[in-house]
Amino acid sequence: MDALDISSRNQEQKQELFREDIGEYVAQLQIHMALQARNLVPTLTNTSLGNSRQQMLRETQAVIEKFASRQSL
Repeated sequence: MDALDISSRNQEQKQELFREDIGEYVAQLQIHMALQARNLVPTLTNTSLGNSRQQMLRETQAVIEKFASRQSL
């Protein structure tokens, strides 16, 4: 085995570790966003003007977070 083979193998191992780290980060981010989305679900009992604005804000935020989470890195 020469130095080039060892260097190439080390580079592949670093890339694999990086992919695992990114995968773990994405999984944690998806869990966080799913839990946060639960808090964004508006209640259906309140229909006043102020509550409809809050509901629209929550729905918009949820849509934006879903869109952002589905973007490729």
